[in-house]
Amino acid sequence: MIFSKILNHWYSKNKRDLPWRETKNPYHIWLSEIILQQTQVKQGLPYYTTFIKEFPTVFDLAKAEEGQVLKLWQGLGYYSRARNLHATAKYIVADLNGKFPNNYNALLKLKGVGDYTASAIASICYNEEAAVVDGNVYRVLSRYFGINTPINTSKGFKEFKQLAQELIDTQNPSEHNQAIMEFGATQCKPQNPLCNSCPFQTSCVALEKKIINELPVKNKLNKVSKKFFNFIVILSKNDKTVLEKRKGKGIWENLYQFPLIESKKELNYEEFYTELQKSNLLKNATFECFLYNHDEIIHKLSHQHLYTKFWIVNIDEMMLDGIYVKDIHNYPVPVLISNFINDFNF
Repeated sequence: MIFSKILNHWYSKNKRDLPWRETKNPYHIWLSEIILQQTQVKQGLPYYTTFIKEFPTVFDLAKAEEGQVLKLWQGLGYYSRARNLHATAKYIVADLNGKFPNNYNALLKLKGVGDYTASAIASICYNEEAAVVDGNVYRVLSRYFGINTPINTSKGFKEFKQLAQELIDTQNPSEHNQAIMEFGATQCKPQNPLCNSCPFQTSCVALEKKIINELPVKNKLNKVSKKFFNFIVILSKNDKTVLEKRKGKGIWENLYQFPLIESKKELNYEEFYTELQKSNLLKNATFECFLYNHDEIIHKLSHQHLYTKFWIVNIDEMMLDGIYVKDIHNYPVPVLISNFINDFNF
């Protein structure tokens, strides 16, 4: 098809030099695709390099401690990806003798692997005719064909998946899939696409109708909720502090944080002091506290905004429990906590 020929020609001239494009090793491709979910290449590249260096094979990743994996992942967000990555590595080693599934349907059964990732690995490593559909592909196809079906609906996914499958270069699906993703990332960008140098400019519906900025269409999500977090940063006379491991199925599962008081609104000093005494966290210790950041730090997640304050609590005695402050950097923490730790200069 002409579309694919033009696309592949563009790719041969414009593709970026990236390490995962130099291999067909399914472990490397899988790792890169998991890291790049919800993540731009410039942010994900250093993480990919670090993971490959630390865990050269799936066997190395499988035998790592989860805390070590989460620590290396720190700052990338969406930590369920890291937990699934680790769980899948252990499954591949224990149940599949370290060999990755070699087709789309089998790859789809791996934890943390959906349609896009399975399609990417199957096409890149095994040249299977499995079309990828990610944010870049949605954008390219919706603009080129002028499609206004919302991409975050089941109808939209089916429509774009079918179209992508019809367009794929059956002779070289690996190259085609990488080309269309690269085209969306660097040419048909979300903002300020390079339409003047686009090889499809004479046939792009969105360009012709001047609706580039209106596509792709996405239905509005549910209203983002507000939460108020008050982190308690305890500092003892013997240079100890307290970190707690988060339990449950939240986004920060198994990461560490300072003790937390969650409130329904922003707390002033008197209100925080009252809540701190109620918590019985410090028991009968003598302490003094002060607010580190007078302006709330707003940490934005996809479904909620966290309005955060860090309260420094100095206790005038030795602590038996807790961790030494000098060891605080060894623990995997959410980026919100990591930023504070760096700013506070422990």
